[in-house]
Amino acid sequence: MTLGKVTIKETFMKFQTAKSPFRSTERSTKKVEKSPQFNSRFSSEKGRNDNDHNDRNRAEKGHSEKTHYARTGLSKNSASKNEQAPFERKPLPMRKPKPVAMAEKKPTVAGEKLQKILANAGQGSRREIETIITAGRVSVDGKIATLGDRVTVHSGLKIRIDGNLINLTAVQKEVCRVLMYYKPEGELCTRSDPDGRATVFDRLPRLSGSRWISVGRLDINTSGLLLFTTDGELANRLMHPSQEVEREYSVRVFGEVDDAMIARLRKGVQLEDGLASFKNIKSMGGTGLNQWFDVTLMEGRNREVRRLWESQGIQVSRLIRIRYGNIKLMKSLPRGGWEEMDLVNVNYLRELVGLPPETETKLDVTQTKRRANTGKIRKAVKRYSDINKRYKKS
Repeated sequence: MTLGKVTIKETFMKFQTAKSPFRSTERSTKKVEKSPQFNSRFSSEKGRNDNDHNDRNRAEKGHSEKTHYARTGLSKNSASKNEQAPFERKPLPMRKPKPVAMAEKKPTVAGEKLQKILANAGQGSRREIETIITAGRVSVDGKIATLGDRVTVHSGLKIRIDGNLINLTAVQKEVCRVLMYYKPEGELCTRSDPDGRATVFDRLPRLSGSRWISVGRLDINTSGLLLFTTDGELANRLMHPSQEVEREYSVRVFGEVDDAMIARLRKGVQLEDGLASFKNIKSMGGTGLNQWFDVTLMEGRNREVRRLWESQGIQVSRLIRIRYGNIKLMKSLPRGGWEEMDLVNVNYLRELVGLPPETETKLDVTQTKRRANTGKIRKAVKRYSDINKRYKKS
């Protein structure tokens, strides 16, 4: 249908274009040209809307800035300066160290412990003397001593045990002496036995003003090296487990010993009084089920070597101590014989446990050292044994 020369379709399209001048429909193929009057009116309205929007944003921003400055107490100029300046991190303040409380120096106690002085005087080991002091048998200048008392040795000091005056000359001028003794089987490591059995002290040389102190003990069925000294402090340190002085034994066992058993003995075995082990185990041969081993311990607990082997079902048939520290049992020394050690070996033992060296000795250093007369020693031991047997029979 046509209206004159203009069709209905063209009329509808013109109507749509005039109604929505801002866009073109999908059906239109030509771009609608906006008139100059429309562009000027649209631009003026848009500019007016933008100005209103910008004014509103500036007002809101100004209000927020005023609120911020009012809260912080800063001005706008100072804030702008702060914004322009780069941010610098201030170092944290160093913590003041806490004042260290000075340790109070304990006043030094004058003198030495009473049991140490009496042990150096040859009246027994420290443990034995502590028992005597606790029993109230010791007096110092007429007063009964108590455990922990300290005294200073001088010429007028009088110490009594059971009323008997103790000679302190050896303490004032103490000379450390050490004996090497080859203990035979059957002797007890005690000063006296109520049954009259032989003791290791019976064959030692007599002393005046001091007495021999045994460094450790060996049971009645064990033989070998046993040290004696006149210095109670030296004996106490050599016996203390903290010093870890090596003791080497030659042991003959009866039974089959395998590698697993030796590994357990080296690693450690739980005994009644704690864990125990051998530091070294060395096979020395043997015949049949009788085998010899050299074993090393770092302590001296009661029957420790025998108990270690017995824990593995092995019986010990012979036990000999052959070394204490680096002091070895002399092969030329017969059973029951003794020999006093020279100053070099004495100072080795003292250095081993942290004691100052000794400068004096009772040995005659002018004479050259000769080999021990083993025949003479054996005769003296045999003569003593015969006398002791006759004494026991009577």
